[in-house]
Amino acid sequence: MFYLDLFRELQKHDVQYVVVGGIAINLHGVERATMDVDLVLAMDEANLQRFLRAAAELDLKPSLPVKIESLCNAAQLDEWVREKHMIAFCLRPPSKTAPSIDIIVQPKVSFETMYRNRIEKDIGGVQFKVASVDDLIALKTDTGRNQDASDIIALNKVKQILAKGK
Repeated sequence: MFYLDLFRELQKHDVQYVVVGGIAINLHGVERATMDVDLVLAMDEANLQRFLRAAAELDLKPSLPVKIESLCNAAQLDEWVREKHMIAFCLRPPSKTAPSIDIIVQPKVSFETMYRNRIEKDIGGVQFKVASVDDLIALKTDTGRNQDASDIIALNKVKQILAKGK
């Protein structure tokens, strides 16, 4: 199962990451279809090298004709964000049916904040580090995307349910 394999490799290589996007929404209990895995990584050299080792184990390749090591080049990423409006560095597994992995390169909530606020989930002995409900809402605010507006409504309902349980 691709999701468990992905998160098992991230765990094995001690990659610092937070799951955002549709999978994170699902892990907070909201039903929502998604076709990718959105991750925010600690962008320091050591963590990126650990991520590259995990990606190699999974045979992940960039969807664009660039080297995966480009992910480690902060100046290149800045240029792509500035000139090409890049949001995510997309990786594809060998299987055509497996989801793509989008590395969000400059999220509007810092990695440090999301990592500090993360929720840890365990599924089948595999740890998932998931962005908090509040951080997901902040990421999805003012994007202009209908899906994000819908996600915010659902996440606010999750907050209400969690507040009642306290």
